[in-house]
Amino acid sequence: MPQITKLRLLLSSAHNPASLLLLRKPTSASFSLLFTPTKTLRPISLFTPFSSLSKKNRTHLSRPLTQRNHSSLRETGRREKAAPPMEEIGSVGFNKRRAEGNDKSDRPKKILSLKDRKLNPANTICYVQIMGTGMDTQDTSPSVLLFFDKQRFIFNAGEGLQRFCIEHKIKLSKIDHIFLSRVCSETAGGLPGLFLTLAAIGDEGMAVNAWGPSDLKYFVDAMRSFIPKACMVHTRSFGPSAGSDEGDISGSRKFSDPIVLIDDEVVKISAILLRPSLSEFDAEEGRNQFSELVVKPGDISVVYVCELPEIMGKFDPKKAVALGLRPGPKYRELQLGNSVKSDRQNIMVHPSDVLGPSVPGPIVLIVDCPTSSHLPELLSLHSLSSYYGDMSGNPPETSKAVNCIIHLSPAAVTNTKDYQKWMTKFTGAQHIMAGHEIKNVEIPILKGSSRIAARLNYLCPMFFPAPGFWSLQHLNGSAPGYRALIVLVSCSQVPVSKLCESIPAENLLKFHLRPYAQLGLDRSGVPTTNSSSEIIEELLSEIPEIVDAAQQVNQFCHTTPMLNNNVIEEPCLSENTLPSCLEDISREDMEIVLLGTGSSQPSKYRNVSSILINLFSKGSLLFDCGEGTLGQLKRRFGIDGADDAVRGLRCIWISHIHADHHTGLARILALRRDLLKGVPHPPLLVIAPRRLKRYLDAYQLLEDLDFQFLDCRHTTESSLEAFESDTSEMSIENNANGVGLKNQDVNSTLFAKGVPMQSHWNRPDSPVNNSVVISILRNLKEVLKEAGLEALISFPVVHCPQAFGVALKAADRLNTAGKVVPGWKIVYSGDSRPCPELVKASYGATVLIHEATFEDGMVDEAIARNHSTTKEAIEVGDSAGVYRIILTHFSQRYPKIPVFDETHMHKTCIAFDLMSVNLADLPVLPRILPYLRILFRNEMIVDESDDVVDASASAAI
Repeated sequence: MPQITKLRLLLSSAHNPASLLLLRKPTSASFSLLFTPTKTLRPISLFTPFSSLSKKNRTHLSRPLTQRNHSSLRETGRREKAAPPMEEIGSVGFNKRRAEGNDKSDRPKKILSLKDRKLNPANTICYVQIMGTGMDTQDTSPSVLLFFDKQRFIFNAGEGLQRFCIEHKIKLSKIDHIFLSRVCSETAGGLPGLFLTLAAIGDEGMAVNAWGPSDLKYFVDAMRSFIPKACMVHTRSFGPSAGSDEGDISGSRKFSDPIVLIDDEVVKISAILLRPSLSEFDAEEGRNQFSELVVKPGDISVVYVCELPEIMGKFDPKKAVALGLRPGPKYRELQLGNSVKSDRQNIMVHPSDVLGPSVPGPIVLIVDCPTSSHLPELLSLHSLSSYYGDMSGNPPETSKAVNCIIHLSPAAVTNTKDYQKWMTKFTGAQHIMAGHEIKNVEIPILKGSSRIAARLNYLCPMFFPAPGFWSLQHLNGSAPGYRALIVLVSCSQVPVSKLCESIPAENLLKFHLRPYAQLGLDRSGVPTTNSSSEIIEELLSEIPEIVDAAQQVNQFCHTTPMLNNNVIEEPCLSENTLPSCLEDISREDMEIVLLGTGSSQPSKYRNVSSILINLFSKGSLLFDCGEGTLGQLKRRFGIDGADDAVRGLRCIWISHIHADHHTGLARILALRRDLLKGVPHPPLLVIAPRRLKRYLDAYQLLEDLDFQFLDCRHTTESSLEAFESDTSEMSIENNANGVGLKNQDVNSTLFAKGVPMQSHWNRPDSPVNNSVVISILRNLKEVLKEAGLEALISFPVVHCPQAFGVALKAADRLNTAGKVVPGWKIVYSGDSRPCPELVKASYGATVLIHEATFEDGMVDEAIARNHSTTKEAIEVGDSAGVYRIILTHFSQRYPKIPVFDETHMHKTCIAFDLMSVNLADLPVLPRILPYLRILFRNEMIVDESDDVVDASASAAI
């Protein structure tokens, strides 16, 4: 293709020839010398290939000359004034303070007082708006925004809330209060990320009120294991607590009485608690009358009542003059509802003397009736009787007309005759059904991300399959994963005739409350549908040569021949010999699905870390599980396809405690629990740093997550060897940490003997029940065997305390000729600087998935944050002799495609969200890189610094 040839010539002429010498691979002789496996591997020898990373050579010679250079300059200006202490591992530096968990970002900040805003009830704009988080994928409860000029109230904060706000430029910096209708993963999964973002605003962060029923404090306290001390959250729990003297929720006499939470000049917000009916709840849970009934805090739901003050009548200046008032401040006081003294007469003038008839203030109800067992309680709430219409029998002066009701209740509840009849009691109210209506599945919430996915699918459907979020009307059920949606439509429980008129919620749908003249629905902000065909038409108009590029990609993806196990590739790829593990590989063996490829926090185009290892009929594993992982699964596989993937999970492995790597875990576990309810199944095995167990154990007080926990330290190579050689308790008890390191050679550890980091690594942790550990290790061995896997081995890496990478090895197999074929091997770095343990674990890997947070010109920034640059990640793979390298975990300063140097990407590819890499397609994986440059050529040339700043600001506010 002429364009590709010209592009390569341009790149090669732009690079400094001297820099190419740094990229030469070691000779086969030196490679054998450095990487022959031995029991004792000296760390210093591993990093001879990294000697090119000396400081004088860390210039950005290989970087494309585009306006993207401004990002480096901007980031350089943000670095700390005092350089953090650095240590060397081989010749690669790292931030010791950060690795030990002592970086200043975790230092407690001064106690932040809540915002004090001057409120003006007489002149304010107010509306409620649907924040459609989770609605297109049905993985979380939608959020609702109650907006005032100077106050923001958010009801529910499911996973993806920040990403939704970034997409639609909704600023969250003015949030005063967050209310939860239930305390569970569905409604609160986005809180950890939101708290972290608010803490990072400005020099001191921001404080926020979090309101919720029962034991909300358990949820917030659970997060303290991974939320920095800088986060200021004022927890406001209300109602009976399962941990208090009123723990018998079923016997609370005044359980359903309204609880006033906010009562200021502009709004009064009350909460009415809903508990599950004991008989209904007992039957739903499959218990008999002799079984123990436990209602957890997460089972309590809330109806929120938002009442605005009455709207004063129109001011009549003629009446004011007649009562002896001069024009001036007293007119204003009367309009605010205050009495004043007449200027000319010895009387008091009251508002009613000069104002016309008042108009009752608008009222909004937010109703969450999550199950049929909560419905009897909702129907019998006496505290809502004053809001019913004429049929309630209330005197007119005590009746309160409700203007809008937002129903968060699921369709299985709202479509029942009893619920519909209850809705009719609110005469004149506008009912908005926000509980996972099928209409909302048709429109992707993340339009920017879906646009990128559609373009990538056009270029290379092999690695970028058609995602499951395009509109049904355009796909006609033909795309993978959409058969499930069609079944869902046909089987939805919609009654033949509804008793009460309602409308389905739509993303960004508003209901105006003030000014009074605008009272009612406003669809002006609702996003329009955007079909894949429209996206492709735009692409072809913008980049006409993409047609030829797509044809060439399709040709080499489906017609690349193999000869004597050597893939016939371009000259730069011809040295890649097909590994024996890929002989006669089946497309049903394994695929890697990159669910989230961004770092730190979700962005418009990239979600945070999560990787699905899809073993097809043998199940699947998750490496990391950042916020929004479930939503990404549903976007990739469709609604039912994602449910199948969650049911088939064998194990979830978490690399470290940072929130962008695990805050989607509770939602996945909760869904698996619900999907397998009534079906015999073992708890899901979660392998993670021990600190995460504190969070999960605390969370268990809210809802059962049905998991079995194993510390990553128990899955290191030495621990597993000790387990295999002697499974008695003594072989583990002899180790001070209870992690089976009895016979470990200190030279094979991450840090050399006697250095400060080794003592930090060996710091004692909480006691371990060794018999339980041995039992779980046996379970792990059985789980791996059933999945066709030989081993899952964790290894320490340099990032933060208890940070790990993982190596996954498949069992050997027989090919069609009866020959034993070695199993494939995948290594995932987690977040890490290049380090000896990572190179050692990657030796001979089929695929290395390595973080590449920063571009090559930002080595200092990478060291300060204990991350890797693109070049460093590739050199780790080259040094270990891996077959293919997939780069991921890109800084959000690269919103669409990171900066990379194509000259040293001969075995490497850039990851994108929802990208799927099948083992059978590995030979051609690096060949799509030049074509990605064509697809994103405008993004590579145009300076996106403004977009990045906007995205960061939106995420932070």
